[in-house]
Amino acid sequence: MYPILFEIGDWPVYSYGVLLAAAYLIGLQLAVARARRAGVDPARVMDLGIYLIIAALVGAKLMLVAVDFEYFRAQPRQLLSLVRAGGVFYGGLIAAVVVGLWMVRRYRLPAWSTADLMAPGIALGHVVGRFGCLLAGCCYGRPTDVPWAITFTDPVAFSNVGTPLQTPLHPTQLYDAGAELLILGLLLGFERKGRPFAGRTFWGYLALYGVSRFVIEFYRGDLNRGAVFGDISTSQFISLLLVPLSLSMLWYLRRRGQVATS
Repeated sequence: MYPILFEIGDWPVYSYGVLLAAAYLIGLQLAVARARRAGVDPARVMDLGIYLIIAALVGAKLMLVAVDFEYFRAQPRQLLSLVRAGGVFYGGLIAAVVVGLWMVRRYRLPAWSTADLMAPGIALGHVVGRFGCLLAGCCYGRPTDVPWAITFTDPVAFSNVGTPLQTPLHPTQLYDAGAELLILGLLLGFERKGRPFAGRTFWGYLALYGVSRFVIEFYRGDLNRGAVFGDISTSQFISLLLVPLSLSMLWYLRRRGQVATS
């Protein structure tokens, strides 16, 4: 694909960095727009979103180091590569949730209602971010002969993230982007259906994403994803924990909402 969009003098402008920045900005703008429609102070949500972006960036890179710790311990100079690496999405998500819960207390915002405002923005931002992965060649799939396979040819992708060249691969970046787009549609389409309660959109997003990520991981071919219990990747292990947790929280918050309004 196009790991480098263009160069300014001797400085390359990487497609992943541009798309990642766009992902955060687009997701934040959606959250602010939703806050305005919900009657929540959009300035507070903007401030919260900036903190979440910083937390997500740091958390994603820390989890990347954690899942590939032996590699970075053997080659500590490669820590400098984190400047241009995106990291692990789940690491960023976990860090953002922790910081977000602390910040909503500080701003005296309703925790789960605020999380509901942010969740579709996370999904939309993830769609954009995965196109950055596609252009960069990272998060690539396993070799395959399916008709929709993609083949990378740019040597920069190989040197940066080890993308196999001249080999048809599952387009796992597009699988993830498509899954996130479907999840986004479901979140927005069913947000007001049935008996809404605070936290439904947020925990619904985590449950749906956990399922999709668990399945898509089987088609991933990149090796620096960690391994838990044999062939189960770190992200699959987190999904196995996240999905039942999300379903439990949906049941709890729904029951609490019914009791509160009865």
